[in-house]
Amino acid sequence: MTYIDAIVLKDLGRIVTSDANVLAGRPVFRGTRVPIEILFDNLADGMSLDEILDEYPTISRSDAVALIQLIPAAIRSSSPHD
Repeated sequence: MTYIDAIVLKDLGRIVTSDANVLAGRPVFRGTRVPIEILFDNLADGMSLDEILDEYPTISRSDAVALIQLIPAAIRSSSPHD
């Protein structure tokens, strides 16, 4: 794991949690029962971030924006390195 990978994982851990007792362990926004996939599914369906946050008021704007920014780095860090 590189230094950048560790930073990405640490930042994700501030936003996302997974607990077997909450939604069968699906990743959720920390402090909520809202799965992170809700954000991406709704964005893919054409909803704006404001509309999503109106529908799910327990998601903070800063967490949603940070997650959108961190996911590409997390995907890159989980890919095999050359």
